[in-house]
Amino acid sequence: MVVAASVVVAAGAVTGLRSAFDDRPPVKEATSTERTLSPRPDPPPSPSPRSAARSGSASPSPSSSTSTGPPPERRPSATATPRPTDREQRGAPAAGRLYRHPDSHVLDWVRANPDDPRRDVIRQRIADQPASVWFADFTPATITSRVAAVTSGAAAEGRVPVLVPYAIPDRDCGGHSQGGAPGLAAYDAWIDRFAAGLGSGEVIVILEPDAVAQADCLSAADRAARFASLARAGRVLKKANPEARVYHDAGHSGWRPAAEQAGLLRQAGAASAASSDGVFSNVSNFHRTADEIAYDRRVLDALGGPADLGAVIDTSRNGNGAPADGQWCDPAGRRLGRAPTLSTGEERIDAYLWVKLPGESDGCKGAPGTFTPSYAYDLAR
Repeated sequence: MVVAASVVVAAGAVTGLRSAFDDRPPVKEATSTERTLSPRPDPPPSPSPRSAARSGSASPSPSSSTSTGPPPERRPSATATPRPTDREQRGAPAAGRLYRHPDSHVLDWVRANPDDPRRDVIRQRIADQPASVWFADFTPATITSRVAAVTSGAAAEGRVPVLVPYAIPDRDCGGHSQGGAPGLAAYDAWIDRFAAGLGSGEVIVILEPDAVAQADCLSAADRAARFASLARAGRVLKKANPEARVYHDAGHSGWRPAAEQAGLLRQAGAASAASSDGVFSNVSNFHRTADEIAYDRRVLDALGGPADLGAVIDTSRNGNGAPADGQWCDPAGRRLGRAPTLSTGEERIDAYLWVKLPGESDGCKGAPGTFTPSYAYDLAR
């Protein structure tokens, strides 16, 4: 992948801990109602159009996509949201329903460095927050058991895990995170096995970061085949576990125009209740939360589909917004974003998540996908 995603596997606790901060208070609209991700009746099915980091139980995965050359052109939205200057105050507790997977590089570092003066800041503001678990290596024989280990661990605690399947063929257009399944038939079979580990409890699935937004390197026929496979994946995941929430790749607010991205998402099944609960944006990127909220709402409006389709936003590193110079590889001056939560208070925004684990390098401050304590501390302090 390029800027929109990277390999992270992370953990975090959720109750009574200091949260990270963002660039400003949440944007409130006069018509918005608090949106809390909680069980809801299954919508009626509709036809579907549509290095080295840990994943699952400490399996290898490719290096961060953001470590390769310049990203594809990302056109800024013509209707970018104005940027208030107030910061969101630190100290608000994260929502307690998200799962902290107990196996991650940041937790390893915290446990191994009890006397490091940076430890408490990194522990409280990064390691003690919930974050996604990535499954980025193509290992069909073990994928079911590895997914089940995460979902069963979350179910035992009554929490919601966030899983990231990342094995689409031609991943990252041959960039630093290239890899994935050898072909779409193999990928479809891998997804079947992935789905078999989802269990029956609530789970959030961030389906293949960059697979939709970064599909220009494919021929028209290959792109159509990929989108059909993604639509199938959504159906398989939701059929295997009706409590699974599946979100599709919307890129981010600085990439494609919302209507253009919605057209691609529609081909990938994102408008169908049978394969989608909505979209995700800003994975491993730095765009401000308010900009992503506005962009995601425009994408959802253009997408169509059921009215309850929502969006989730990666807020892990967007506390200061994106660098003005366009730097994307471990840029200086960034800060943690809003704490992960399933209660955003924003209409059509289902969650703020840490999909990219803060402190895992894009490839400039450390080896791609590895935890770099100096980078983590700079983000957290």
